Amino acid sequence: MLNSPQSYRGMVTSPHHLASQTGLSILRDGGNAIEAAVAMAATIAVVYPHMNGIGGDAFWLIHEPGKLPVAIEACGRAGAKATPEFFHERGHTEMPKDGPLSANTVAGTVGGWHLALSKSDTWGGRLSLKRLLEEAVYYAEKGFALTSGHVASLSKRKPVVSKQPGFTDVYLNGDGIVSKAGARQVQPALAETLKRMSKAGLRDYYTGDIAKSICADLAKLDSSVVLSDYNAYQAKEVKPLSSRLSCGTVYNLPPPTQGLTTLMILSMFDRLGISEADGFDYLHAMVEITKQAHLVRDREIAAPERMAQNAESYLTDSDLLARLENIDKDKALPWPLDRQDGDTIWLGVMDGQGRSVSLIQSTYKPFGSGVVLPETGIIQQNRGSSFSLKLSDPRAIAPGRQPFHTLNPAMAILNDGRVMTYGCMGGDGQPQTLSALFSRYAMFGQGLQASITAPRWFVGRCERADFSDVQVEGRFDEKVITEMRQAGHDLRVLEDFSEEMGHAGAIVRHPDGRLEGATDPRSDGAVVGF
Repeated sequence: MLNSPQSYRGMVTSPHHLASQTGLSILRDGGNAIEAAVAMAATIAVVYPHMNGIGGDAFWLIHEPGKLPVAIEACGRAGAKATPEFFHERGHTEMPKDGPLSANTVAGTVGGWHLALSKSDTWGGRLSLKRLLEEAVYYAEKGFALTSGHVASLSKRKPVVSKQPGFTDVYLNGDGIVSKAGARQVQPALAETLKRMSKAGLRDYYTGDIAKSICADLAKLDSSVVLSDYNAYQAKEVKPLSSRLSCGTVYNLPPPTQGLTTLMILSMFDRLGISEADGFDYLHAMVEITKQAHLVRDREIAAPERMAQNAESYLTDSDLLARLENIDKDKALPWPLDRQDGDTIWLGVMDGQGRSVSLIQSTYKPFGSGVVLPETGIIQQNRGSSFSLKLSDPRAIAPGRQPFHTLNPAMAILNDGRVMTYGCMGGDGQPQTLSALFSRYAMFGQGLQASITAPRWFVGRCERADFSDVQVEGRFDEKVITEMRQAGHDLRVLEDFSEEMGHAGAIVRHPDGRLEGATDPRSDGAVVGF
């Protein structure tokens, strides 16, 4: 299906159909885009636990017609005891990747919901928190059917997560067995936590009984995070990064996210004057530009106060043109760098008044750290595993410091008045998928759904093999694949619709008020409007 659904009164898209239906029900009840986004975020935190949860982080872009987008940074900081010495004393020479010690930051997702809803009040938001969390509570308490993606992800991660506290009891039937797709999954402790938030408010997660329960369980696990860390946490509004392209202005999140990477790719590509999508010139340019942007990302991007120069400096003409000088239009640059992977969800909403949300939330690796807190049923993220134990590293861990994030929701305001909210999951793949989607739609005029369905590529180390250059889906023209190999790209062809390429989605508002949306055939999602 390459046709994009269209409507006027509201539209939502997400990688899980139950979350999309939740968002549509909120819009039908008179809710606005922020209210729908919070409800969707809560539902998908329940029904896609391998991708995200309320024990993770989130980032928002919010737009109101006639105004510039605003951003919400809902990422937690390292705990009060999170020093290199803390981990050295426990026998670690590198940051733990899984387990209790990898859960070393406060979870920011719920704080982001709270701040977003305070902005919803200025839009006349009127739905109760109980209504917004209603469907999430239902799916946690009564259950939902497992997707094939959930089962595949759990099977792959089982050797790690099955060893972590609380995980087997909730997600492996108490006996280590992975359920089949379609089986009912319930999360009773998580349901009670969501009910508690419905009654006590979202700040209870940080300053009330929920916070006390979270931190009591963390203390038993020798965590570096303590109650005072939760008590002090507040999501905050930040200024989005932006870049002016020939077709319009694109927006993303500033560091500690890799939003800069996405903007660098599109900004460099826009300056090349490529005339058509999906041929050798297009694919080769995108791959080589991605390498240049990743060199900045992996060497420079960290918490803003730890960066050698501000993010905007990398988007100047002089900097972008200098990096383009490093690209050979006929030959591939050897690429030995490792992959930053992670599972994530992105969702988008536009209401009938043209207000829009681009939201991404995640627990980082599939099922995060693997730790499930018994009192609250919350999976703890392992985003802090991207810290370093080397004091000289810009990403060195320290109390109150933010970890590097692959998360980066996107938005664009095009020259002809269209507003586009779009995003995807997929670690390293996020900037690449965002660039594929945006360039095909906004620069080359392909249909919105066609732009997402079209074959994609991925620069980085594949999870399946010790392979570190370019993976492409099998639907690329064989002539293009041959030319890429002749140019020196170490190419691997994956299946036609590969999970390696992530889950993308988009909604566009046209100047006449018409909404157009798309979802990813690689996901379990849906785009729905009314």
